[in-house]
Amino acid sequence: MGRTNPTYRDALQAIEERWAEFRRALRRRDQPHFDRLFEYAREHADASGLLNHQNPLLPALLSIDLEQESRLDDHEERLEELEAAVAARDDQESAPPDANP
Repeated sequence: MGRTNPTYRDALQAIEERWAEFRRALRRRDQPHFDRLFEYAREHADASGLLNHQNPLLPALLSIDLEQESRLDDHEERLEELEAAVAARDDQESAPPDANP
């Protein structure tokens, strides 16, 4: 017997195809961002496929949210590192010069 349900990856591809006109209507600068959202959804296709949700768009949206949350965490961590580096540099610059010639 064959599968009665399409795979999640097939469903995700069908969603992307349905949104193709929307993508074409976007400004060129926004099209890569749109494409990236579907890349994020494909990154979690294994987990989404196990869910076997009636509406495959919902796991895709959650996958996108997960990837964006991960990127946000990475950016916040990097920002903290940069702020610490700037603070350390400012501390060095404001420290009095050594008395030893």
